[in-house]
Amino acid sequence: MDDLVKTIPHRPPFLFIDEVTELREDGISARRTLRADEFYFAGHYPGNPIMPGVLLCESAFQAAAVYLVKKMEGEGTDMEGRTPILSRIGDAKFKNIVRPGETFTIDVTYTKTLADFHFLKAVVRRGDGKVAVALDFVLAMIAAEV
Repeated sequence: MDDLVKTIPHRPPFLFIDEVTELREDGISARRTLRADEFYFAGHYPGNPIMPGVLLCESAFQAAAVYLVKKMEGEGTDMEGRTPILSRIGDAKFKNIVRPGETFTIDVTYTKTLADFHFLKAVVRRGDGKVAVALDFVLAMIAAEV
């Protein structure tokens, strides 16, 4: 987790990836295990807790941010003061529920870059391999305002 917090600005309790399992030229794979004491389970269907779909999407955005930082650093871009900002979500399909105690995987694939906008696709799978959510999205790496 130390490498994650050095790479992206997200911090617990709003960090939704535990580890990067693979960093590829065209994307990244990451993993997250849900604990029963996650803060949102207290109010998201008490007695029948499920991971909010929007947070499954957020896990994909965070994995993509790690990928983009590593990719851009590898290309010689100074990432100091840059923040990954979501600029578009498209075609999100929610297919299966993820519950406390489950480990899910996030697979992100890079598509293209136009100016400061990076187009990506993601599939989040439950531990049994079933797709929980599939989506495409765009992240922008925004320089800090001074």
